[in-house]
Amino acid sequence: MHPIDECYKKVSKDCFKFIKSQETPKDKFKNKKKMIKSFLIPVSFWIDSKANKSKPYFVGLAGGQGTGKTTISSIISIILKKYFKKNVLKISIDDFYKTRKERVFLSKKIHPFLMIRGVPGTHDINIMLDFFKKAKSKKFKSFKLPKFDKAIDDRSNKKFWYSIKKRPDIIIFEGWCVGAKAEKHNTLKKSANSLERLKDKKLIWRRFVNQQLKSKYKQLYDQLNCLLFIKSKNFSLLKQWRIKQEKKLRLNIKRSNNNKIMSDKEIVNFMQTYQRVTQNMFKYVPKYASIILNLNSNHQIKSVVYNKQDEKNFINFNIYLIFN
Repeated sequence: MHPIDECYKKVSKDCFKFIKSQETPKDKFKNKKKMIKSFLIPVSFWIDSKANKSKPYFVGLAGGQGTGKTTISSIISIILKKYFKKNVLKISIDDFYKTRKERVFLSKKIHPFLMIRGVPGTHDINIMLDFFKKAKSKKFKSFKLPKFDKAIDDRSNKKFWYSIKKRPDIIIFEGWCVGAKAEKHNTLKKSANSLERLKDKKLIWRRFVNQQLKSKYKQLYDQLNCLLFIKSKNFSLLKQWRIKQEKKLRLNIKRSNNNKIMSDKEIVNFMQTYQRVTQNMFKYVPKYASIILNLNSNHQIKSVVYNKQDEKNFINFNIYLIFN
């Protein structure tokens, strides 16, 4: 039996179980078998072939709002655990958002947009850098990582934080702006949308975000061993998918006066704060990402492209699989 078929036979049940947990009666996944067998299993083989036994292998996984980062990273994690027997830690950059209190402070000190979670500068970059350092330490010690609750738009109580007790073999670090790079100063002058044009006339917010990408975020992303990029056709599709994602979140939480789930109109405004960095990533990330997962307009993976060097290595690896 070919290794891909063998792997699919072993992991499909768990993958389908996870996919079912993400579905709603009106929103069912299509072409599940093809997504797993034709695309995500080969990507998992590629990751396993790169992983280093002596230290964690950091996989960055990026994609715009609503592209399916959680689903794709979770399935890859299931495959790596179940078939390759790897100790995998999957965590989102979203869990490292600053607290509401900290963002209120930033919004008053620098710009009101920094109250809105999302852009570089609204995460606790020092906790992330410390996390990478602890994970790579030769003398590994257990540690905790924060968990963010989007329903209340604030960091969860410490008793709900993730407990990392064993050194991971592979760390999947996913997020919409993972791997993003700063843009040139002259391009900052042109507004990406009406929100920037009306509310950031002096360029204070966009310059602040860009500086974050140029400094500590670059320091963080430079430590990634590879980058996977989930690419949609355009920003308009991302808006549609993000609205659908928020509706799903509404179904999954209990009704309470404290929840911060957004309306469709709020999502459109919210997305405008992501637009500049997202469109810059559309343009440049495919040039340096290790693997690009192209999505069609129906939210399905239509192709997977390996960059030239990795494609050459992976062809050799596939030849090895066929003849061994």
